[in-house]
Amino acid sequence: MSLTRRQVTTMAALAAVPLSLAATGTAQAARGQRTLYIAGDSTAAQKYADAAPETGWGMALPFFLHKDRPVANHAVNGRSSKSFFDEGRLDVILGRIRPGDLLIIQFGHNDSKATDPARYTEPWSTYQDYLRLYIDGARSRGARPVLATSVERRRFDSAGNARPSHGDYPAAMRVLAEQERVTLLDIQALSLALWQELGVEETKKYFNWTATEQDNTHFNPPGAIAVARLVARELLRTRVLAPQDLHRLDEAIPESWITWPEAAA
Repeated sequence: MSLTRRQVTTMAALAAVPLSLAATGTAQAARGQRTLYIAGDSTAAQKYADAAPETGWGMALPFFLHKDRPVANHAVNGRSSKSFFDEGRLDVILGRIRPGDLLIIQFGHNDSKATDPARYTEPWSTYQDYLRLYIDGARSRGARPVLATSVERRRFDSAGNARPSHGDYPAAMRVLAEQERVTLLDIQALSLALWQELGVEETKKYFNWTATEQDNTHFNPPGAIAVARLVARELLRTRVLAPQDLHRLDEAIPESWITWPEAAA
């Protein structure tokens, strides 16, 4: 599968933006507020009252950041790296992002849907091609791209071992991060280890299991808080953020802090 003319044109335009913007971004970041933008899927997305208690980890991330590091969560249910781009959602972010801001990019859950041409990407070719559009777009605005492997689903084998579910997509993102010199948050590996530590029964308390639904992909408030904590700790470990940018990394976060607004009309 090859990229469309529009996508190739976008890549060319991004490459033509002066690199001096990066220096401008560094100066602005040193002066004050930096926004963390999230481009991703339903595991990170804002949920509304009709979906409660389902919770995206992006809803909980602000609890770990100081107020001068606000979160702009653009993640949307059901999107892949391809469909998010094709719908113009990356363009919206690039129209708002400023030098010194961060763009966290988490896709993979829906990229693997081979029967859906609107979303499917191949891990070692088109998936990496689309991710480069996000990387180049952020850099062209003087912002910093950060790749995040997809958080794992709740999946165990008969022996109680947590099993990966994303095929080659995490590996493809790791390779791309090294090639493009982009910081990687390996949330897939970290969440898999966490689910293994918690075990078959305890993990049910972190996913959207209700009286009528057994959802092993999406989180409830405790799960979203746990994953957001992983993300925040990785942002610190990789030095994307400094210690003064974060707080509460080792504190309990009340579930009551999660709220679900009414959906916009």
